[in-house]
Order: sequence, then C-alpha cells, then structure tokens
Amino acid sequence: MQTRGAIVRQAPGKYEVVDLEVDDPRPGEVQVKLVASGLCHSDDHIATGDIPVGVYPFAGGHEGAGIVTAAPPNHKGIKEGDHVVFSFLPSCGHCRWCASGQQNLCDLGAGLLAGSRWEDTSSFRLKLAGTDTPVGQMCGISTFVETTTVSADSVVKVDSDLPLDKICLLGCNVGTGWGSAVNSAEVQPGHTVIVMGIGGVGINAVQGAAHAGAANIIAVDPVALKRENATQLGATHGVETMEEATELAKQFTNGQGADSAIITVGIIKPEYVGQAMAAIRKAGTVVVTALGNIADTTPLPVSMADVTLFQKRIQGSLFGASNPNWDILRQVELYRAGALKLDEVITTTYTLDQIGEGYEAMHAGKNQKGVIVYS
Repeated sequence: MQTRGAIVRQAPGKYEVVDLEVDDPRPGEVQVKLVASGLCHSDDHIATGDIPVGVYPFAGGHEGAGIVTAAPPNHKGIKEGDHVVFSFLPSCGHCRWCASGQQNLCDLGAGLLAGSRWEDTSSFRLKLAGTDTPVGQMCGISTFVETTTVSADSVVKVDSDLPLDKICLLGCNVGTGWGSAVNSAEVQPGHTVIVMGIGGVGINAVQGAAHAGAANIIAVDPVALKRENATQLGATHGVETMEEATELAKQFTNGQGADSAIITVGIIKPEYVGQAMAAIRKAGTVVVTALGNIADTTPLPVSMADVTLFQKRIQGSLFGASNPNWDILRQVELYRAGALKLDEVITTTYTLDQIGEGYEAMHAGKNQKGVIVYS
C-alpha cells in the first residue's frame, strides 16, 4: 500500500516527507497505522551523520504508538485492531540476554541501523513510491511513517483506552530516562542525584529518581524552561552548570558528592563524563545515557585513581537497562495512577509535514518534548 514518511537521503541531511510504498506484513510481522511519534534526538543524530546507517534513503522515527491494521500469525498473538507501543529495541525472548532479563541487549539489536529485516539484510519493507529503491527503517520500525510494517518483536500491546499520543513516549524517552535512574544508577531512598541535560530523556530520569525516593535531585540545564519543568516533575533544584550542581551535592552530603550523576545531554562529550565523575562520592555511579558521534574515540578525562581507589563506576545505559515487554506495561500503570507524568512533558505537537519545525525547536531549546500526531 502507499503511505507517506520522513526520510533522509544522505547524511548530513534533513528530513523530507515523501510518498512511500509499504509491504504487507509476513508471518511474524504486523502492520501498524501510527497515531503518534516522538521527536527524539537519536533521529536527529541520523540526519547529522553522528550515527551512520546501513542504507540511504532512510526513514526515521523509533518512538511511537498506533493501531494494528494487519496481523498474520505471530508468536505474540497480536491481532488486527490491537493498540500497540513500539519498543525501539526488539526482544526475541530466547537469546541469552532476553532469557537473563536483559531484553534491552537482545541479539536482534545488532541490526537496528541496517535498515533491513534482522534475519535478511537484503529484505526491506519500504521503498520510494513508484520505484524499486529500498528505504531503510530506523530500528526496524520507522515511526516517522504513517503506516509501517514491523516485526512483532518490536511492539507491546496496550489497553485500547489509553491515549496513544501520550504513551507513545514509553517507546524510548521514558524507558531510557526513567530506567537510567531506577535501573542503571540504582537510585535508593535518600540519595542525592544529578541529572545533566533535561531534554526528553533527562526529564524522565528526574521522574525515575523521584520514584526511587531520592531526597535531592539536581537538574542541570542552561535552558530555564527545562529547569522549571524539571522542578515541577520531581527535581528539588535546578541549576545551569555542573559546577553549581557539584557544589550543591557536596552541601547535601557533608562534602562527599552525589550518589549518582546521570548524563542525558543532547550530544555527549568526553569532558561531561569527567565533570560527572568529579561530582560523585566514593563508590558512586556515573550513568552515560547520552549519545553523540559514535565513531569518536577521544579518551575520557577520568582519573584512574578515582576508579580504583574511590571505587567510582562508569555505567552505560541502553534504553535505561529496560525489559520493554514488562517495563512499558508497568509504566502504563504508573501513568494511570498519576505517578508518571506524560501529558506535562509534551511541549508541542506537530503534523508529519512539520517535522523540520519540530527539530528546529528542539535545537533552539524551545521544546521539552515534541510529538508528531497523525490524522
């Protein structure tokens, strides 16, 4: 069938909306009509070339929700008419990582940027309309496409009464940020936590730290809007710089430093890791969630004495160390209970044709979170 979607033809490049053709789903796949898609910074990394992909043109989007329009037999029992949230990291359920409760590290993730099907690198589900030119799918899903065909491993069924234009955020930003605090930083009641960068992921790291019982949550961002939003969603303090945050953390801990520092900036730089390491106590944890140029091998400005003698830990965090088939559903219940705020995180909604405006607003610091809502 014919559909529309936002693609980049090369990197560096910009998203443009074009006509596409999407294949019918095969056994083990489903076709989904999108209701909403988050504008995530990772898709901007695709456009800038910080994250190279396997094929161009490439259709972006990896955070979304929609309604299943076609569903051949599949192992999850997903049916036509089901409401689903996409998980940008698929989970097969039986590899070593899935079987040991680390679904975010599923072996299928090796193909996220190839653009093709996991099992066949020559097999695609999108192409430019009227041509035989294949179009790659971001994380195998491409939520910047009005109707998309994906593996059943990439969707989680949710109740039909939920607002898909809000819970679409559970597919990336919420799990990544919330899990960075709850799972990766292992925030405990009474902890002092620094969150560096209060975008879509950072604001949810703040919420996660609050849910875990942190006594002091210091939100760091140069943009006043984001600091204000953070204090409304659980942060106890908002400051512009890591220097201010480090001093505050020491005041709260008799000079020891924060229990953890979570890096959720838009573009990671090595010096940010050094700043975070200097801000934490002995046996504290720096969680690196942010992305940048993934080919950058610049050494981290970190004292090895800090690592060995002070037992400080640098912990990477992919999708917040989430198990999406479980964590998305428990975040749904937190949202229902009013404990997880989603409506308040969304600053502006856009049409698909306004995707460029959405990313311009993100770069200008005008959006906490932008969301594409499909008609």
